[in-house]
Amino acid sequence: MYTQIHSMKNQGFSKRQVAEKLELNFRTVSKYLSMTPEEFEQKILNRERRRNLGLYEGVVVDWLKKYPDMTAAQVLDWLKEHYQVSVSERTTRRFVEKIRKKYLIPKTAKNNKRQYAAVEDPPMGHQMQVDLGIAHVFDFNKRSYRKLYCIACVLSHSRYKWGEWYPQPLTSRQLTTALQECFEYMGGMPKELVFDQDRLLAVDENYGDIIFTREFEQFRLSSGFEVYLCRGGDPESKGRVEATVKYFKNNFAKNRQFINIDIWNENFADWLVRTGNAKVHAITKKIPAEVFEQERLLLKPVPSTKRIIENIVTRDIHKNNTIFYEGNRYTLPLGTYQPGRQVIVDVEGETLKIRDNLGTSIIAEHKISKGKGALIQNNNHKRDNTKKLDTIQKDLFQTLGMSDDAHVFLTQVRCLKARYARDQFSLIEKTLNTHTGIAIEKALHYCIMNSLFSAVEFRNAAEYFEAHIKKELEEISRHPKVTVLKAAAAVMKRPLAEYERVVKGGDIK
Repeated sequence: MYTQIHSMKNQGFSKRQVAEKLELNFRTVSKYLSMTPEEFEQKILNRERRRNLGLYEGVVVDWLKKYPDMTAAQVLDWLKEHYQVSVSERTTRRFVEKIRKKYLIPKTAKNNKRQYAAVEDPPMGHQMQVDLGIAHVFDFNKRSYRKLYCIACVLSHSRYKWGEWYPQPLTSRQLTTALQECFEYMGGMPKELVFDQDRLLAVDENYGDIIFTREFEQFRLSSGFEVYLCRGGDPESKGRVEATVKYFKNNFAKNRQFINIDIWNENFADWLVRTGNAKVHAITKKIPAEVFEQERLLLKPVPSTKRIIENIVTRDIHKNNTIFYEGNRYTLPLGTYQPGRQVIVDVEGETLKIRDNLGTSIIAEHKISKGKGALIQNNNHKRDNTKKLDTIQKDLFQTLGMSDDAHVFLTQVRCLKARYARDQFSLIEKTLNTHTGIAIEKALHYCIMNSLFSAVEFRNAAEYFEAHIKKELEEISRHPKVTVLKAAAAVMKRPLAEYERVVKGGDIK
């Protein structure tokens, strides 16, 4: 159609005539005539590709054959994740059913004979249910299946979900830390938490006078929430979180390969935003993320349960060099994390200052985010900033012998590649540490003579001269030459008086 419209326009037809002959809307013709082929490719064809599931039939067939128990919801989530597909759940469900019939791929299902009773939703901000789960996933590195352990939290009214995964079974301390992070992520906490009878939080039900573990009892008293423990044979009391755990396992974890726990949790956080809290809930017929925007206003404030030293709030550093504050993650410079290390959090106006545990130096500064669940990151936190550029340049200048060539080379590299100056200096330093002085000197002279002010060119030249020198040494070792001593080869010098005697007719002595 796009080609026909432009072809008729080139033949002299007006827009109105093109629209009438092709039976198109006049606005459609005007829109396509105003588009270049590149714009048409980007705006129209790409959009149609995202909506046409038939283009992904082969991919979906491979998924269903490999994972026969895969649901249509998980197929849609994977298509969104890998191909940015934009279709409805109903369309995807029909598409998957059609493929299963066409390629004879039956869906494996389990017979569930449990009976449940409906439970009314509690009011907003009143209750959150918590449960633990185990999923068997394929470890990409070990080429075998392993267990992953998750904690799942869901607000009973909005169905807003939060969770975290662990490579080992949780401890009581990890449980309380996870709940604190959940409260901070949501920006508040409910009045009541519903748990199963688990040894991580309760030692004994004690006929209603529950005896909690020491870690959980301290956390409960400092936070101020109520606890409801489910009794045996009463799954309906926490049916929402049981369904949430099942949802985490079947729609996120199932058929997904495990690389490491940090990547797994990052993908899980993206999945919660993209799918877990963004899809219309099958029972409430509402989107959890939208209902949560109202429910979070009724949550109780989160008291600080971290250690307070002289009224200064501290935070634990996570393995990915981040800290949690008011429901958001704030980054620290790469290499800050150490097991058990904490930092001091100081708020000055709209700025969050993160200091070392002694409070003597500032590690990072961020503008405080007003949202929730965001990652606040500084660009320089991806690199090692323990040294300033001036200091690095000075050290390299001294290593290169403080010559005029070294000064010109380093200055030009920093000037021409200002955005990547730190990376350039890092490569130069690595080159200096891995090559001989002769190769470095020749490489520097070569770069100056040819105006090659680049760390990459400097490294390549050093590698070339290093190999050339090595080749010459090997050649000398295979064919040694006789070295003539200067003393033996020196020609005897006679006094001028002897030559005068010869000239006068005398003999040389």
